[in-house]
Amino acid sequence: MSGGFPWFKMTIATGGVMGLGYFIMKSTSPTPEQTYAAMAPDLRRKVDANRAARLAAENETKRQVDAQLSDPDSQKPIWADSPRS
Repeated sequence: MSGGFPWFKMTIATGGVMGLGYFIMKSTSPTPEQTYAAMAPDLRRKVDANRAARLAAENETKRQVDAQLSDPDSQKPIWADSPRS
């Protein structure tokens, strides 16, 4: 078998095509700020409401986690409790 398959050339060509695709994607995709600025005002209000709701839920979850971590009884495994009669 003379020559064989040109693995090196195919690797370079594949890398070049992937690099070109990545460059085109990065140069043509808008940033999140550009997308937000291009939205209609009613969509912006919905996005803002969703962000506020998400932040409120995250803060509530963080508050619950902090409360559980500060409780010394929550640090013990359940089988460490004394049996109740």
